[in-house]
Amino acid sequence: MLRMDQVTTIRELHFAHNWSVRRLARELKLSRNTIRKYLAEGAPRRNALKPRARPVREKVEPRIRELCEEWSGRTTAKQRITAERLHRELTRVEKCEVGLTVVRGVLADMKREAAEVYIPLVHRPGEEAQVDFFEVVLDVREERQKAWMFILRLMFSGRDFAWLYERCDQISFLEGHVRAFRHFGGVVWRAVYDNLKPAVQKVVVPRRELTERFQALTSHYLFEPDFARVGEGHDKGGVEARGKGIRLAHLTPIPTGESLEEISQQLVAELDQRAAERVDAGRRTVLEKFEEERRRFRPLPATDFEARRVVPVSISSKATFQCEGAVYSVPEHWARQRATALVGPSNVLVACQGEEVLKRRRGKGERDIEYRHYLRELSRKPHAVRQVARELVEELGEPFKMLWKRLEEVHGPQEAGRILARFLGAIVAHGEVTVRVAVERALEAGRTDLLALSRTLHEPRWTVAVPARLTAVEIEMARASDYDVLLAGGEA
Repeated sequence: MLRMDQVTTIRELHFAHNWSVRRLARELKLSRNTIRKYLAEGAPRRNALKPRARPVREKVEPRIRELCEEWSGRTTAKQRITAERLHRELTRVEKCEVGLTVVRGVLADMKREAAEVYIPLVHRPGEEAQVDFFEVVLDVREERQKAWMFILRLMFSGRDFAWLYERCDQISFLEGHVRAFRHFGGVVWRAVYDNLKPAVQKVVVPRRELTERFQALTSHYLFEPDFARVGEGHDKGGVEARGKGIRLAHLTPIPTGESLEEISQQLVAELDQRAAERVDAGRRTVLEKFEEERRRFRPLPATDFEARRVVPVSISSKATFQCEGAVYSVPEHWARQRATALVGPSNVLVACQGEEVLKRRRGKGERDIEYRHYLRELSRKPHAVRQVARELVEELGEPFKMLWKRLEEVHGPQEAGRILARFLGAIVAHGEVTVRVAVERALEAGRTDLLALSRTLHEPRWTVAVPARLTAVEIEMARASDYDVLLAGGEA
């Protein structure tokens, strides 16, 4: 079949320049029948041909399909049926005369027949968001670590919210929603998810049994949870593609920061900047479409949802408690009491007797012991001080680190523990700030004894400024004998 430019040349030479069929055939080296055909039709056309006979395929195709059906329950994604394996079965075991190309053709047709047909969807303003977690790598305080990126994507405007967490757990999942809705200033009517554990307790197709905490979140914000088919993550392909895009566009090269909070804020700022710059085919920016979408949102509730998990805990005789398999210390006077822990994505807030202590959330088997919680007990136990002195002075910082070093050099570890215990007693009695100043003065004077500390602690800690007009006033000093005269009724 000729190309369209060749057909055009033939017709132009014949009708415009009066070339004969014979001349056209001679000059273009084509048959006269071909010339006549394109002079009559004006455009190339392929004649429909009858399907070519394929006797070998027609013979073995039913058996190939039977084998695939028989083996379907004995395969996995990685141990799947291949054309080579089927070909070996047919030729060596069943003695069929068939080529590998035929087997591959049958498998290709079966795959095409089973392939899903995707439907172009319509996303209306404020109606739908898609949510997911993605694994990422970050450098936090110059240490490379794995983290999880929560993404909530608005499907009409294409605006994204992302936040980074240490864990891909229910607490982080819930808090991500709280941050996203607060950032957007409203709530979508429907959110689409995988069948992830933080949200779904059990799948009973077509229904889902939701976890209690996720159900509380949907009730608080009044949005409808919608779940993709099991194993069909592309049902929410918008957020799936966007998660990969954010990793490449905003987290490459690997970002650095002092904390996940700092890196998350940088990421949100970049996504907002992108929303203001990126335009669609209609020359509307993401931010302009978002303004239209925001008018359709549900309003935010008066208060944020409490994403932290409430855990009642018992404080042990060691002034510690366990939460999620980790051990945390609390002030010593909380020992043997009940307390309440609020477990957040990165912190644990524990409250007891009207006091609160904020701890960094630890993993199972980890310990978070602060020895400044035990100052009163340590002041009474010099041997314990000796064992934990390095950890304790690391918490207290300078000048206590230098003090412990000098005490060890001068007195040795055992006596140094006894002296440091006295210093800790002074902290309990006078406060850490006051003792810190006293220790600094003692070290400047080259002394580490308790007498030097005592003198500094008992100096007047405050003075009164005297007005200028009173500086010339002389105040007489009283004498003890004057009081005897007054008691006798006389004048001093």
